Amino acid sequence: MHQSIHIKEEEQMNTTQDIQTMHGQTLYDNDGGKIGEIADIYMDRASGAPEWIAVKTGMFGNNVSFVPMREASRSEDGLRVPYDKSLVKDAPNVDADGELSPEEERRLYEHYSLEFGDFDYDRDYETGTVGHDTPGPNTDQAMTRSEEELRVGKAQVETGRARLRKFVTTEQVQTSVPVQREEVRIEREPITDANVGDAMDGPAISEEEHEVTLYAEEPVVEKRVVPKERVRLDKETIAEEREVSEEVRKEQIDTEGGR
Repeated sequence: MHQSIHIKEEEQMNTTQDIQTMHGQTLYDNDGGKIGEIADIYMDRASGAPEWIAVKTGMFGNNVSFVPMREASRSEDGLRVPYDKSLVKDAPNVDADGELSPEEERRLYEHYSLEFGDFDYDRDYETGTVGHDTPGPNTDQAMTRSEEELRVGKAQVETGRARLRKFVTTEQVQTSVPVQREEVRIEREPITDANVGDAMDGPAISEEEHEVTLYAEEPVVEKRVVPKERVRLDKETIAEEREVSEEVRKEQIDTEGGR
């Protein structure tokens, strides 16, 4: 494939050094939203032109999606492509391993609704798009060995809610209250020298009537509201360790021949 990157003339990146500077920079979508970190640039083997951007996506950047370099433009701290972030994240999964096959490129171009141009299905696999290996095949004979590193983050999730609810219960209370009451009791006293004067005071024979008011105590019930205690909700943070397990890949370099 002989596609070239479509970048403004004053922003063109024609040198290997320009391409190297894109590694680790941020790729933005058409709305300026962050897609992810640029992991690699894939070059066209025939023309040597940059053709695909490999960008890290996902919560921890453990997924790699491919974005065409067509229409890419420089931004303040990276590159910007005219595609939505969701379109990039939904791109076909490609196990590039340093090189894209013609079939993988076809699927990617169809996903982004792009024309193949002068793409030849019968061309030899070795003329496909290859990954740019810093310092790259166009500089010296050195090869860069890379490893995946596990980057673990934390996300806060809601685990539950707690609330206070006050309700009323009724219970029967019994208690004893001491009360007093008055009763009539007849007392008779004989006439003596001491009381004979009182006894003779008044007519000798007459009719009389005396009335006495009796009193009694009765229990009186009164209820009043008395505050007993205050209850509140509080949160505390508990720190704990959790084990995270994930597979990471690393490149190994074998040598053949020589000394």
